[in-house]
Amino acid sequence: MRSERHEGQKNRALDGSLAGHDSPGAQFPLLDLEQTQAVNERNTMNTITKTLAGKVALVTGGSRGIGAAIAKRLARDGANVALTYASAQPKADEVVRAIQAAGGKALAVCADAGDAAAVQAAVAQTVQTFGRLDILVNNAGIAIIKPVDAFSLDEFDRSVAVNIKGLFVATQAAVRHMGEGGRVIHIGSVNADRMPFAGGSVYAMTKAAVAGLTRGLARDLGPRGITVNNVQPGPVDTDLNPATGPFAESLKALMALPRYAHGDEIAGMVAYLASPEAGFVTGACLTIDGGFAA
Repeated sequence: MRSERHEGQKNRALDGSLAGHDSPGAQFPLLDLEQTQAVNERNTMNTITKTLAGKVALVTGGSRGIGAAIAKRLARDGANVALTYASAQPKADEVVRAIQAAGGKALAVCADAGDAAAVQAAVAQTVQTFGRLDILVNNAGIAIIKPVDAFSLDEFDRSVAVNIKGLFVATQAAVRHMGEGGRVIHIGSVNADRMPFAGGSVYAMTKAAVAGLTRGLARDLGPRGITVNNVQPGPVDTDLNPATGPFAESLKALMALPRYAHGDEIAGMVAYLASPEAGFVTGACLTIDGGFAA
């Protein structure tokens, strides 16, 4: 976290530049790179239409990769954002600082998605801090890829606990605070529909379960005006699955668009589903995979 002294210096610099604009002949202060980026991000947030103004979002697994991109995008669209992390607190703090530097409000909560009590506590802390909860993005997940005869029961249980049970627990806790217009968005995987390599059977099973749960929850929550949808990415360039990694070329060969997605592209679809424009979309599994499953 930045020190109060550093924040004070930044605020004085920003105030001085605005005052100088109104004062002929005033000297504009020189901003360092970090301050310039903060100004640019703040200006972006101030000029775009904030479709999520007044909303509160919780993004599980929001400290890096797709989750971090989603948290930043929802904040850019006007939402106050809470994000959970299991162990990567420095990464989570970076996301929070980026949102705050751009003029938004954010909160990082330590909660392992496989720990039901921790997930429930994260929902409660979000509501306690921001006063409400309108959007839940179930992004936290794990992928253990190994041959079925080498897959331990502990690994199986962990996969189910994080990818299925954790998602259900978060949803159950969150919808108790949602009203008309609430949004539940799962981050599944195209591997629910296509698993083109060996070793991914358990992962594919968990993501297929997410797709089925999405359709069921849409029926459960539709009468309350809450939509439930599932975003199914293909390969995405993250630190855990880099576009330059050892398996990248083999995956690109399976795609109509032979490249990995960027996290911002997944976040854009999530932002749409969270927006008022998607009020009639529910129970959908929306694939964003560059033609991986085509």
